[in-house]
Amino acid sequence: MSSRSFPLRGPRKPTHRPAKVIAHLNVNGHEREVAVRQYDVLLDTLREDLNLTGTTRGCDMGTCGCCTVHLDGVATLSCLTLTRLAEGKEIRTIEGVAPFGTELHPAQKAFWRQGGSQCGFCTPGFIMTTVALLEKHANPSDDEIRRAISGNMCRCTGYVKIIEAVKVAAKELAGAALGATRHEGRS
Repeated sequence: MSSRSFPLRGPRKPTHRPAKVIAHLNVNGHEREVAVRQYDVLLDTLREDLNLTGTTRGCDMGTCGCCTVHLDGVATLSCLTLTRLAEGKEIRTIEGVAPFGTELHPAQKAFWRQGGSQCGFCTPGFIMTTVALLEKHANPSDDEIRRAISGNMCRCTGYVKIIEAVKVAAKELAGAALGATRHEGRS
């Protein structure tokens, strides 16, 4: 057996890195320009280039849902979405979910009041999934809620409080819609 020692080397630096191009993104209602490479994912662009750190990195494999954002109203995993594919779409992050950015969205309030989060790491993904669900189904059943959140993983809770939070948010949104309809009828 030889006792030769091998010099330790760090990772090899690529000899050629693809050039960056300007991506035009609509994020939370604002037009943004950012320099990206062809393989940059939306999660990194949001967090590192646009400083929108509410969208969290969990697994980087699309299995935990922590990085959920909306692309044209559809809950989407930003860790699996190339930034260039988000051009021309409306991107909404957790920072843009509250009306006018000054108050909490009913889903955020419900998660807070119902104890739907514990450590909070997965909460932005759950809230984005909840908002997308409630925008399509105003009064989802427990099974519809379970199906909708099945792509989101929480390591702290037993999901009971999360499901309750979604139901409370649905009721609050329904009440707000009913109040708006009544108010419009008086005009």
